[in-house]
Amino acid sequence: MPNPNPFEQPSLPLLTKPTNDITRRIFVAATRMNDGKTTACLGLFAALQHLYPRVGFIKPVGQRFVEVEGHKVDEDSYLLDMIYKVRVPIESMSPITVDPTFTRRFLGNPTETYALLVDKICRAFDRVSWEKDFTLIEGTGHAGVGSIFDLSNARVAQILDAKVILVCPGGIGRPIDEIALNKALFDREGVKIIGAILNKVDADKIPQIVQYAGLGLARLGVPLLGVLPVQKMLSAPNLSQVAEEIGGRWVNARATGAPERILRVVVGAMTAKGIIDHLQPGNLLITPGDRDDVILAAISATSISGTKAIAGIILTNDILPHPKLLELLAQTDIPVIAAREDAYTITSKVNSMTVKTQPQDVDKIPVIKRLITEYVDLQKLLAAF
Repeated sequence: MPNPNPFEQPSLPLLTKPTNDITRRIFVAATRMNDGKTTACLGLFAALQHLYPRVGFIKPVGQRFVEVEGHKVDEDSYLLDMIYKVRVPIESMSPITVDPTFTRRFLGNPTETYALLVDKICRAFDRVSWEKDFTLIEGTGHAGVGSIFDLSNARVAQILDAKVILVCPGGIGRPIDEIALNKALFDREGVKIIGAILNKVDADKIPQIVQYAGLGLARLGVPLLGVLPVQKMLSAPNLSQVAEEIGGRWVNARATGAPERILRVVVGAMTAKGIIDHLQPGNLLITPGDRDDVILAAISATSISGTKAIAGIILTNDILPHPKLLELLAQTDIPVIAAREDAYTITSKVNSMTVKTQPQDVDKIPVIKRLITEYVDLQKLLAAF
């Protein structure tokens, strides 16, 4: 059965709070988009599973969704279910999905619609939390996201009677400012923030951040739960994602199996002699198809080493190499993509990509689990309960 219409009146009396008041619950929010909230949830879920046999998950309000067996399901709920097999109905893990007309429909009848949405969230929470020791609740962005339809993260946390963890990029001044701003909204709803996780910090700066950001957060009454070192591979796209981003077409060795991360983009504007030092695993070479010398250098490096010398090649301006050179490429496993745009445009697109974890990113999951286990003080977190 498809998702029931969230604007449709249910036959049962409307709930304003979940009936479950036993299961412990953590609401994970962020101070901005793409701060690492989903990464934190993936790691926290695994960490909690090591301590408690029964852990549930819900993302009450989702803005990006996929179709799963006729249901509109938030992509993060789908991701977590695919990785951990949560064993609850997927539609309950994602009760509200905000489609393009959602806000307009809400504003047409806000009072009645709000009551229906709250009821739907409460019933979904009760379902995912049935006989669970802990339920992890993922928010959508910062504390105020969703205010247009009266379901901000702060309001949803209040409805579900959840304690909050805030995820924020690392630093000292800026994180404190952003956490203070978000805390004001949670405070207004009577929601307690039990800690903050600072993300994407250079490893050599962690001791300084722990000391001074910890002092600044303590002045706000927010414990510092952990500081996560930056992991470049977590934000690095694979070649298939790059091909989709630039609208490229595969010319050779379409990527299959375990994805290779693009750690660096190299524009092949120099001579073949100059490109040699840049032919390394994880490097993506961007060059016109008529730069035979550069392409031959990549082929030669691969042949000599016996392994793939680079992550791939993007041919710009839709220019293909000479047919004989294409034949040589076909004898290698170097992935090659042809794209219509110039090197500058393609490089800009690749470097500005926002890369979210996907179910097939099996190489990322162990890294995420290790980050939370090693760098987050779970005992301090659990002491709040």
